[in-house]
Amino acid sequence: MSNRKKFVLTLIVYSAAFAFLVFFLFVFMFLEGKDDYLIFRIFKGILRNSLTVAMILFFLWNCGIAVITLLYVKEKGMFVPEELRSPFDKGFKRRIIQRMLISVLLFTAGLLLFVVLAAKFIRLTVDYGTWLYYIFSLVRDNIVWIIALTWLIGFSFICYRFVSVLTGYLDQIVARTGDMLLDPSRPVVLSYRLKGIQDELNRIREQTLENARAARETEQKKNDLIVYLAHDLKTPLTSIIGYLTLMNDEPDISAETRAKYTGIALDKAQRLEELINEFFDVTRFNLTSMELQSERISLSRMLEQLADEFMPVFAEKGLSWQNEIDGGIEILCDPDKLERVFDNLIRNAVTYSYKNTAVMLSLRRNGDKAEITLKNHGKTIPPDKLERIFEQFYRADTSRTSSTGGAGLGLAIAKEIVRLHGGEISAESENESVCFTVLLPAVP
Repeated sequence: MSNRKKFVLTLIVYSAAFAFLVFFLFVFMFLEGKDDYLIFRIFKGILRNSLTVAMILFFLWNCGIAVITLLYVKEKGMFVPEELRSPFDKGFKRRIIQRMLISVLLFTAGLLLFVVLAAKFIRLTVDYGTWLYYIFSLVRDNIVWIIALTWLIGFSFICYRFVSVLTGYLDQIVARTGDMLLDPSRPVVLSYRLKGIQDELNRIREQTLENARAARETEQKKNDLIVYLAHDLKTPLTSIIGYLTLMNDEPDISAETRAKYTGIALDKAQRLEELINEFFDVTRFNLTSMELQSERISLSRMLEQLADEFMPVFAEKGLSWQNEIDGGIEILCDPDKLERVFDNLIRNAVTYSYKNTAVMLSLRRNGDKAEITLKNHGKTIPPDKLERIFEQFYRADTSRTSSTGGAGLGLAIAKEIVRLHGGEISAESENESVCFTVLLPAVP
């Protein structure tokens, strides 16, 4: 049930209970045998004046309605738009209600004081039998009606005034929100009473600008990479076509030359396959849809197998392994996806390591975590680039060639896979070395 329906239902229940209480009071007061007590005689005297009774009951009923309304406004945020409820809750709503209550109380007290002083003044200054005396007598005979009517007029004016103020505030908020949508670069400025809402709208505006900027940067990086990949796809393809054309046009070339051309064409074809795979990574990159199929594996054995598989690649560049892998460390993971993480890290090490250097791979238990460290010797990555190294489509090495470098997705995907496994990945670079550290929950 919505807050407004609860509010209406509460008013109905309260009115019914109030009516039942009044009826019970009337029945009880006029039961026989109650005239022996002074208090009952006074109440009966009051109840015989129907106008006085009506005013008292009307006043009491309105007091109950006011209390219920204040409770719902304060606790439930009634009559406040959902999108503005948080700023209103920060004191603005309370100040408006307090000002309205103070205005009503001051007006009521002023009205009663004016009636008392006016009565005293008239009694002291107006002579009996004058026309002013007859007017005073007429007012005195209908004083309850006159006070009630005056109070209702004053109360209505106060309500109208405060409703006008609130609607003015809402109009101001709506207008500034529209301006913010048309020109987000301009800060939102509201009246000083709406400081909380002004700060909230400016926070939303700044967040919107930041999101738009990030979206533009990501889109620009993606477009640039598509252009780079298209160019890189053309380069090995041109070489393959060129060498195959040579072998086709010159069938009498020596076997040694044919083997050389075939080897070059094969290398270019393999590079072309890598680029096509990277292109598919760009087009279907959606980390939020990645799901894990976890099982218990030996992380020690996985890293040892990966190190062995990369031995031929290391040999081509004169690299060597320096392994410190502790045995018996097991984790719960998706083997295929986690293997992709370490494959990306090792390929980066191969690509950006100096020739004839060692790559250190270590695994050890660190509390309830398995700590994997991969360190290679290469150019120091500047701190500003190191902070962005795990961003999508970001490449620390901006000097692209057709033989090295990828789409800038490998480390972003690796970070997301590690995060899905409940782990962490970080990078450090100093003194011509790059070190990646992965922490994963280990199985006891």
